[in-house]
Amino acid sequence: MYGWRGTILRIDLTKNEITKQPLNETIVRDFIGGRGLNSKTLFDEVKHGIDPLDPENVLCLAPGPLTGTPLGLTSRLEVSTLSPYSGILGDGNAGGSFATFLKWAGYDQIVITGRASSPKYLWIDNENIELKDASDLWGKTTWETTDILQKRHGKQTSVAGIGQAGENLVRFASTIVDKYASAARGSGAVWGSKNLKSIAVRGTGKVKLARPDEFKQLAREDMKFFLKDRTQRKAIAVYGTHIGMMYWHPGYRNFKKHLDADEIPDDLAPDGWKKYEIGRTGCYGCPVKCKDVYRIPDGRCAGEIGSALEFECIDCLGTNCGIIDPIAIMEMENLADKYGMCVIGLGNTIAFTKELYERGIITKEDTGGQSLDWNNADAQIELIHRIALREGFGNLVAEGLYNLAKIIGKGAMDYCYHVKGLSRGPHPPGLFALAHATSTRGADHLRGRSWAYGENEPDLFQMLVKMRMLPPQMSPDPVEGLTISERATTLTDSIGRCKGAVNSWACAVPLVWKYPLWNGLTKLLRAATGVDFDDTGLVEAADRISTLERAFNVRQGITKKHDRLPQKLDVKETRQGKEELKKHEEMLTEYYKTHGYDPTTGIPMRERLEQIGLKYVADEIFSHGPYSEWNGPPLWSLDKYPHGGARA
Repeated sequence: MYGWRGTILRIDLTKNEITKQPLNETIVRDFIGGRGLNSKTLFDEVKHGIDPLDPENVLCLAPGPLTGTPLGLTSRLEVSTLSPYSGILGDGNAGGSFATFLKWAGYDQIVITGRASSPKYLWIDNENIELKDASDLWGKTTWETTDILQKRHGKQTSVAGIGQAGENLVRFASTIVDKYASAARGSGAVWGSKNLKSIAVRGTGKVKLARPDEFKQLAREDMKFFLKDRTQRKAIAVYGTHIGMMYWHPGYRNFKKHLDADEIPDDLAPDGWKKYEIGRTGCYGCPVKCKDVYRIPDGRCAGEIGSALEFECIDCLGTNCGIIDPIAIMEMENLADKYGMCVIGLGNTIAFTKELYERGIITKEDTGGQSLDWNNADAQIELIHRIALREGFGNLVAEGLYNLAKIIGKGAMDYCYHVKGLSRGPHPPGLFALAHATSTRGADHLRGRSWAYGENEPDLFQMLVKMRMLPPQMSPDPVEGLTISERATTLTDSIGRCKGAVNSWACAVPLVWKYPLWNGLTKLLRAATGVDFDDTGLVEAADRISTLERAFNVRQGITKKHDRLPQKLDVKETRQGKEELKKHEEMLTEYYKTHGYDPTTGIPMRERLEQIGLKYVADEIFSHGPYSEWNGPPLWSLDKYPHGGARA
């Protein structure tokens, strides 16, 4: 095969079996790779009604067909599972070197099932695959584990795996790649439930291209854009997502408000972070290097180096938790990476907990005497340790936003601003909220939100087109624009391409600045794989993937009522709030019609499923449904979890 390597690696941990399975050419024509291939595997193999932390859950890791090729920004790994955090589709996307090395080793996907009887790690050395004892790694941080495995297997080894948070089944534990890259939505807890600590990979092969000269020329054209474009060179390569502090309105104290640029403390502004920066870095083969490398100058972690401090950390663990101390924020970022936790899930859960504390719904009697005051950075850092190790009150917070609200009761859910268990805060109706409401992995900023029409701001839309951050063919109609942007993100996650530090179309849709919308990507896929892709077929593949994901969530009990507009308690019953809900309902209905979903239920209609080659999916969901209504992942008794371990 060209582009793809032609092999799926299947690991049955219960049986201690490793199997190499030929890649089905028909499937990858229809689902491309990466996210598409993983979502197809999950729908086909994850049984309805299982607990995400049971051995029956499936964990998938996949690069895309363009990963490992001369095309830049393609070292992206999709990690997918039934999420123990949300109870629906849980996929995350991480950078680093792992995706590239996995492709060079010869594999298009790893599918992991079962549960090992004792801690294991998987060693992939090209065609040689071994499950090895990980007893000496269990209890160690992701940083320690990476160092040990690279010393054991060589520096040209990439490591993905978990820290103590994943071992202790913290609901928002992440898969951490090469110390600093995180694939979120709770996949780390699934690794832990399977007794799988890490996967280390070394690959020295090559990805064969169907038309190498043509592909390399297209890749050179793509590279020139990033080397010459002013936005990429002067903003993204200099500040990365730190520029979001001035433009993306970070939350403040569990979304009591969203901060404008003039409300951002100088220390948290893009230039404020420069005093800690000692270098720039990026994923394998990236010409942009959007990520910082920083050194903590003083305090208890003085001299410690970290990387990839993104806007999401400054927002979720910083301002939205009431913390504005950059030293504390860097320390918390490093702790999240070491323990293996998503900064969004961790930060939003802490912010929610702090609001409950402020309102008296949680008291010091509940916390064991620990302060949850907004501006107490030391107390928040202590809580992070306790969450990762499931110690004391941290054991409860480790359940994550939605489960925490269910357990506490007493009106806590009124302050849990979530969509399907994930939070991006309360927002007025519009594209911003519609994208969060309909995302197939819960409220999310990388499924479509900032990809169309400048979030309903015409001036911003025109500016982004001028800056080549949006293609000129983009529709200003909100629902149509969101639909196109969903296709872009779906294809991006499936080909193995980065969306860019600031969600740039030029990053996610290769050559979009030169060719009509999908045409540059079509040319690249043809030259790479030899398959006769066309623009229409790519659009259909994107729709097939996202609709299959919707059907996966339907089996988890998701219907129209869960495509919600999170609102604050003091807005819900007001005239403004009722008008906002009405507007959201109208946009949601139009969205369903555009996608071929039943406007009354939000379930994909049989006609649409059959039209895009998913008849077997229609047969499945209509013969076994209706399903029990979604109410988050199954609750466990808190004393059932593993806990403890050495502090990072």
